[in-house]
Amino acid sequence: MIKLAVAGAAGRMGGRILTLASADEDFRVTGALEHPDHPHLGQDIGQYLGLKPLGVKVEADPEKVFAKADVVIDFSHHSILQDHLKVAVKKKVRYVIGTTGLSDLHLKAIKSASKSIAIVQSPNMSVGVNLLFKLAELAAKTLDESYDLEISETHHRMKKDSPSGTAVKLLEILAAARKKNVAKDTVYGRVGETGARPRGQIGVLAMRGGDVVGDHTVFYFGDGERVELTHRASSRDAFAQGALRAAKFLANRKSGLYDMQQVLGIASLS
Repeated sequence: MIKLAVAGAAGRMGGRILTLASADEDFRVTGALEHPDHPHLGQDIGQYLGLKPLGVKVEADPEKVFAKADVVIDFSHHSILQDHLKVAVKKKVRYVIGTTGLSDLHLKAIKSASKSIAIVQSPNMSVGVNLLFKLAELAAKTLDESYDLEISETHHRMKKDSPSGTAVKLLEILAAARKKNVAKDTVYGRVGETGARPRGQIGVLAMRGGDVVGDHTVFYFGDGERVELTHRASSRDAFAQGALRAAKFLANRKSGLYDMQQVLGIASLS
């Protein structure tokens, strides 16, 4: 049985992960981490989520929470990720990172920590989205530069980062497939007198509104036809189940950095 703790336990994703984990015989929930000002510190996380009491209180001390876990799943804010990683290395706990909005400094810290502990890091944990990543790459390599590339993503009004981590990953995949420079060849939305669309440009559009869990579409616009690859999430359970699958993947690993492609066994899919 895997002893599991969740950072960002009272958030939307953290709550779904804990709810599903509490019903999974492969897990025992041992920790629920939240920020020091959270109003429900000290409350049983099971009761907070509307479940039966789990005997696990919402706490603010990562050292205390991580010490009781085999694996930590982190869906907290990226601003505290580096501090969490330091504690994870100290406590030798395996780590699943679903937090988005990561900078190069975050990625460097993750890579460094993975030399000591096993980590799965992905901007999106769902099976369907990770299949979308592979299909998007295949389509970008198959369709030549006469096909213009655009990415659109839509999320609920409360999402803080833009574009989404998933859209950023799709952008990186398309740029690599077409041998483009993300910084130079990307446009984020358009306004004003933009002129004709440059050949090889990749467009990214982010929309926010309502309670949309997450929609992503990659467009390949050609002359006389277009191809669209779309993933729509109707429930956060798709991401939560993927995060738990990643936690199981790490259970017997000591160190190394992995992504969901490896967790799902589709890393070499072509």
